[in-house]
Formats: sequence, structure tokens, C-alpha cells
Amino acid sequence: MKKYILGIALVLGLFQSCKQERSNVRNENVGGALGTSYSIISISSEKLDLQKDIDSVFAVINQSLSTYIPESDISRINNGDTTVVVDRMFQEVLDLSKSIHQETNGFFDPTVGSLVNAWGFGPERQISMDSLKIDSLLNYVGLNKITLDDSNHIVKDNPNIYLDFNAIAKGYAIDRLAAMLDAKGIENYLIEVGGELVAKGKNTIKDKFWIVGIDDPEMEVNRFTKILIHLNDRALASSGNYRKFRIDEKTGKKYVHTVNPKTGYTQVSNTLAVTILADNCATADAYATALMAMNIEDAFALVEVNKRLEAYIIYLDENGETKEFSTDGFKALVVK
Repeated sequence: MKKYILGIALVLGLFQSCKQERSNVRNENVGGALGTSYSIISISSEKLDLQKDIDSVFAVINQSLSTYIPESDISRINNGDTTVVVDRMFQEVLDLSKSIHQETNGFFDPTVGSLVNAWGFGPERQISMDSLKIDSLLNYVGLNKITLDDSNHIVKDNPNIYLDFNAIAKGYAIDRLAAMLDAKGIENYLIEVGGELVAKGKNTIKDKFWIVGIDDPEMEVNRFTKILIHLNDRALASSGNYRKFRIDEKTGKKYVHTVNPKTGYTQVSNTLAVTILADNCATADAYATALMAMNIEDAFALVEVNKRLEAYIIYLDENGETKEFSTDGFKALVVK
């Protein structure tokens, strides 16, 4: 009788062990998309082939929102095609953009695209900039000049308005990847696309919450991790001027990629980098961009008031010394 009970116990033990092992299968997909690289780690009860689903998400995002694809919906709209019926993704990105545009007092503005192109940071031809040209291009800036009619056509106050969702589309793509994994019942994953992330659950193989690193913005060439944080059921996006800039071949002057939608000029500020945590990556992406264009004190004030966000900002003080600002919620996530 004892041998029988022992045998049952051994079988149960093996079954539980196999069941636990099967529930901790690591799936990893890496590749290139949206002009950058991606890495998706998911943990499931069995090995999954997610590549076709991942490729499909990137494909529909590109078709709707990529200014680098001439046949995409947004490119056709920018080129004056008024027959384009925008899809649900386009509508969601536009609605969220309008909301964040209002909350940031206009510092997040996807209609800044004509200026981004003119300064040499977009897909269109760069031009020689002066104050008169900047004033002229500012006539095409303002998200209030874009509306969506009842038939889901984009209506522009001026045909020269150029929409550029690149400061929010990558984050939105990550959110769509997360929604795809959620729909498959995957409860633990870490998605990274070009340094922006969404984490859900935990790394059940190591029985630890996901830990991610934030780069040091003062290392222009080699990447170096500034801090590590726990990322639990949140999205993270960073923006900085430390790697995205252009050098004028004639003058040697450095132009950073953040364009101030109020002035039309590339932003010159003491803000080196902004990292935002939010419930979704599109929101984090947009706010990180907006705060880079703001005066540093205004950026501090915004994240202190907006309780849906956590922030980590690296900046230079009046003496040129590097300083760090963190909200209390962000500080609580830093790995000691």
C-alpha cells in the first residue's frame, strides 16, 4: 500500500513539474521594423510561432501611419488625396494626439511635419531655413486645422498641412502588439521597439518582474545604462537630443531633432532626455516628445500635475551641471 501511495506521489510530482515547465516557455522574436529594431519576449504554456502576427501588426501600422511609405494613407493625405478613408488606427492616433495637444498647451503637434521636413529630420527634402521661411511654414502648423468628417476623411484647412505621427506611431504600434498578445491569452511579455517598451506580468521563468535600463544621454556614441527600473504592467518611452541631430556641412552648427511647434525652430534647451511611464505606450511616446520641446520648469510642472504619468528627466542646470528629476512614482521603481 505504501509503495502504491509513493508511486502516485511520484507521478503527481512529475506531472506538476512538467506542467510548471510547460507554463514557462520563452518565445523571443527579434527583427527590424518602423526604421528601427524590435525585440518581443513572451512566456507561454507552449512554444508559439508569433512572427506572422507580429509582421501583420507592423504592416497595417505602416500602411496607415508611415510617412516613409509613399502609398500609405498618411502619405496620400499629405500629398493632397482627399479620397482616403482613414482606418480605426488612424482615428485613434488622431484622437489621442488632439487630447495630448490640448493637455500640453500645443507642444505636442503632429502638424509640425512640414517644419520637421524643412529642418532635415523627415522623409521630405530639406530646405535652407531663415526666419521668413519659418514664419511661412508656421501657417501650416496647428492640430486644430485638421478635422475628421462623418465619412472618415481628413479635412485640412490648408492643403499644405503635413501630418507626421512619428512621435506617437511607434508607441501606438507597441500598444497594438500588446493587444495582439493579450488576444492570444499571453499574460507575461516584454515588448521593445526602438527603445520604447510595454511590459505585462513578470518573467515567470526567473520569477522576477521585468527590469529595463534607461540610457545615459551624455554618451553620444556608446550606449551606457544610467539606471535600471522595474517595469510592471506599464509602458515606457524616452526622447532625447543626444543621438538625433544634424550637422550643417557649411557652418558646423548642430541642429537637434526636436522642433518647437510654437516657434518653428529646432529646440535649444537644457533638457537632455525625458522618460515617461504611462498606461499605454502611445501616450508615453507623445508626452516624452512634448516635454523635450518645453521649458524645463513647465515640463516639471506638467508631470507633477498629471497623475497618469511618471517621469524621469535629465537636464543641465544654470551652471551646466547634469541634474536628474524624478516623480515619486518613478523613484519607487528604481532598482537599488
